[in-house]
Amino acid sequence: MIKNLSIPSFQTKTGYTIDLTVTYQVFGKELGTAPVVLVNHALTGNSSVTGENGWWNSLIGKSKVIDTDYYTVLSIDIPGNGFDGKSENLLSEYKEFHNRDIAIIQLEVLKNLNIKSLYAAIGGSLGGQILWELAIEAPELIEHLIPVATDWKATDWVIAQCAIQEQILCNSVQPIHDARMHAMTFYRTAASFTAKFDRSIHPEKGIYNVESWLLHHGKKLEERFELATYKLMNHLLGTASITKGRSEIHDLLKTIKSTVHLVAIDSDGLFYPDHIYHTHQLLGSVGVQSYYHEIQSIHGHDAFLIEYDQLNNILTTIFNTKYQDENFKIWRKIAG
Repeated sequence: MIKNLSIPSFQTKTGYTIDLTVTYQVFGKELGTAPVVLVNHALTGNSSVTGENGWWNSLIGKSKVIDTDYYTVLSIDIPGNGFDGKSENLLSEYKEFHNRDIAIIQLEVLKNLNIKSLYAAIGGSLGGQILWELAIEAPELIEHLIPVATDWKATDWVIAQCAIQEQILCNSVQPIHDARMHAMTFYRTAASFTAKFDRSIHPEKGIYNVESWLLHHGKKLEERFELATYKLMNHLLGTASITKGRSEIHDLLKTIKSTVHLVAIDSDGLFYPDHIYHTHQLLGSVGVQSYYHEIQSIHGHDAFLIEYDQLNNILTTIFNTKYQDENFKIWRKIAG
């Protein structure tokens, strides 16, 4: 069930002040009775991570790798994502917000729920970028930090794609529809398109099936997303950097107390695996325990939403039931 938390007079790092309402959902074990796993959603996602319409049902649920019979799973909506059916006033001032603000908002939710530690925090793409900010803001909060298909900063390539998205969102007569069509081309790969469509023709529309598929995705997002929401999420994705207004990356990373599990995708055309592997090397150079995993897929960035078997195998070593007794003892010690 979706729940609400009011945060009056929230001030962003740019100095903008607004009264916020944050929505979140809790799944699995009751709060205070089990280790907590935070799940951050991606750009077009929301807090429904499992159950009916759960977008990560293959990973989260009863007897799944993140087992809701053992863990408490918390997911917090990025304010302004529209999941509660309301438009926040912040949307007209979306450029005042950055991922650090979202991480601080998440910390407010955790404080309100009396959550002092997280067994794990996992998020893909934009959700993973926010996790990096959370790990810097609260270095001892997260035992296992799991950013998937993402990095601690937006590279020039990510910035470029988001700049094109912004232009489409500001200038197209069908802004959400057309921006989504463009986005699907860098979320996937040429090989993925060939495997799926192979230049086939839609029998009724008389157009290529790849065109029909892109038009379908544009229409579906247009039906459930607001323009200002898309602008906000795209802005957050393209402006990410944990070093902004802080110290050098080496100094920041060495403050992290989490064990870091980096998950890259070999064909990712948005967050290149080479960049993520470089972050793995940086973490090791400053003494942070880090593991690098790579999903093999032709599907590009979206593979973290497609290659569930591989992702399950990667996460098993962190969440496997054979470690549950030990994990619970650790959690009881920290929480107690």
